[in-house]
Amino acid sequence: MKTNVAILSAGAISILLILALAAGCTGTAPGGNETPNATTAPAAGANILRIATTTSLENTGLLAELERVYENETGMDLQFIAQGTGQSIDTAKRGDVDLVLVHAPALEEQFVNDGYGINPRCIAYNYFIIVGPEADPAGIKNMSPVEAFKAIYIAGTNNTPGVVFVSRGDNSGTHAQEKALWKEAGYDYEKDILDSGAWYVEAGKGMGDTLILTNEKKAYTLSDEGTYLSFKDRLALVPVIEQGTELMNRYSAIAVNPEKYPGVNAEGAADFINWLISDEAKQLIGDFGKAEFGKPLFVPLNAPECTKPPFNCTCGEPVPTPA
Repeated sequence: MKTNVAILSAGAISILLILALAAGCTGTAPGGNETPNATTAPAAGANILRIATTTSLENTGLLAELERVYENETGMDLQFIAQGTGQSIDTAKRGDVDLVLVHAPALEEQFVNDGYGINPRCIAYNYFIIVGPEADPAGIKNMSPVEAFKAIYIAGTNNTPGVVFVSRGDNSGTHAQEKALWKEAGYDYEKDILDSGAWYVEAGKGMGDTLILTNEKKAYTLSDEGTYLSFKDRLALVPVIEQGTELMNRYSAIAVNPEKYPGVNAEGAADFINWLISDEAKQLIGDFGKAEFGKPLFVPLNAPECTKPPFNCTCGEPVPTPA
């Protein structure tokens, strides 16, 4: 019996050794990827910051530059979801991200007032422009933005050859600005613009894709200047209207309220917003695009300028670190 026990014990030990060796072989295979495990993978959300953002920031390439610098400095994994501003805010309202980078002041204000967003900080601005075919079939050159929208509407609804307007149609910040311009021009967007004829086309796409569609149709559209410059080499479209206070385009960062969603990375959001309003990030934003386009694609905001019209926002006060 002792011999049998010894044999069984030896067999059991051998089996355990084989299993241990097999487990040790599940690491990194030659040329393969390491399998995450409890000792190497970060705690859920601890080193990840989820950001819903407007497509114009992605299309210009600024997001990639911000990501590169911030991740190298902090080790934080920035995960961007590029959508229209309306979609980004909806995503944040579900608690699916930690902060938003957006550009629609009215929607931003409602987001904060409804208790979903906290610590809004404006970070930069550029301008919207109305782009279109060089032939300018609606004859809007040298008009104000509001006059241009009136002229496009009149020409479009009268079936003037070549007059087409392509809208983002996606509740983005650009779409919100477009609707505001129709209102200032004296039109009810729902009643007068939507379904008013073949001249008005809803793309339902991001800014870059909307510009491509506009180019294909030889139409007009409203675009942020940064995305237009980034896509300019692929377009026959030209800036037709570039002046007017109605075209100012302000970008802001807003953290998701942890009282609504305790699982959000509130500390990471506060740190990133504070970095965005730092001198280092302002320098990065202010230099972005200069080498390639001869001018910056965004202008960083500084206090006290940001607190006055037309900006009316907070840009210099640090965000408090969550308790």
